[in-house]
Amino acid sequence: MKVLITGTAGFIGYHLALQLLERGDEVVGLDSINDYYDPNLKLNRLRQLGIEDAHRQEGPLQSNRFANHRFLRMNLEDREALMAFFKREKFERVCHLAAQAGVRYSLTHPHAYVDSNLTGFMNILEACRHHNIEHLVYASSSSVYGLNETMPFSTHDNVDHPVSLYAATKKSNELMAHTYSHLYQLPTTGLRFFTVYGPWGRPDMALFMFTKAIFEDRPIHVYNNGQMQRDFTYIDDITEGVTRVIDRVPAGNDAWSGADPDPSSSPAPYKIYNIGNNSPVQLMDFIQAIEEQTGREATKEFMPMQPGDVPKTWADVSDLMNDFDYKPATDIREGVKSFVDWYRAYYIEKQYRL
Repeated sequence: MKVLITGTAGFIGYHLALQLLERGDEVVGLDSINDYYDPNLKLNRLRQLGIEDAHRQEGPLQSNRFANHRFLRMNLEDREALMAFFKREKFERVCHLAAQAGVRYSLTHPHAYVDSNLTGFMNILEACRHHNIEHLVYASSSSVYGLNETMPFSTHDNVDHPVSLYAATKKSNELMAHTYSHLYQLPTTGLRFFTVYGPWGRPDMALFMFTKAIFEDRPIHVYNNGQMQRDFTYIDDITEGVTRVIDRVPAGNDAWSGADPDPSSSPAPYKIYNIGNNSPVQLMDFIQAIEEQTGREATKEFMPMQPGDVPKTWADVSDLMNDFDYKPATDIREGVKSFVDWYRAYYIEKQYRL
């Protein structure tokens, strides 16, 4: 297939592009390479895909590693450029991962989320609508569950009480997607990601921040006094699930009833799935795994809960298992080891060009 992946300089986007390219798909990547975190990390991810000079040229740039890969630097808010891009490329499938990420950043930079996650997503929907896209898969987030306390989190429950603007924009994306599926029969699938981690991960995520602080002999901040659980999901399990979802176009649910509406489906070609590990890990156990792999004990500063955060996440992935035979299999210690090995090679031994 010919697939557009937005956010290919990002953590999940890079790994997904690599998986699709290695199985033979034609992949066109798009990213703005903004400075929310170190752009050099983003550029080095692109270099692993054979894309050079993305910091100097908008493109399209041809990969020197994969003949079936090109990259374009673009801002999703540029509606006219995006529409021309879709018209020229004639994609079959779109996986939209580009977004302004981060719960805490949304407390101080709210407009960045409106621009990227709402305006940018609107432009993607319009481009898909007008250019006969067979299937739009897009990133939602576990953060949409907000104040929900029923565990595990289920896509069949309502999610009407987000506790951060980031979460609100992701919930809005699901609503916007359903509207386009209903009005224009655009097949859409939203994936609620649960705390994705692994090599090439984001510097604003706990695993990266903890590992960096431990290697630099600085204390780590442990929020909610350590009373936290997260459904940590290894990146390879994520990309395997996303790939399976891209391949299957959703159909409408004939059994759906407006008298008892299921939020995860619709008479329209619309579906929402959780994609997680289905196995919450205590934060202190997570930290212990990092300590084991770094060979150092962390100095811990216990802190109160952060605004916009939640004490526990746990994904009910039964629908993804039933529909796609999805079976996340990576143990937390195995996954943490892979990340720490990469971090040591990248930042300490400097085996990658920085």
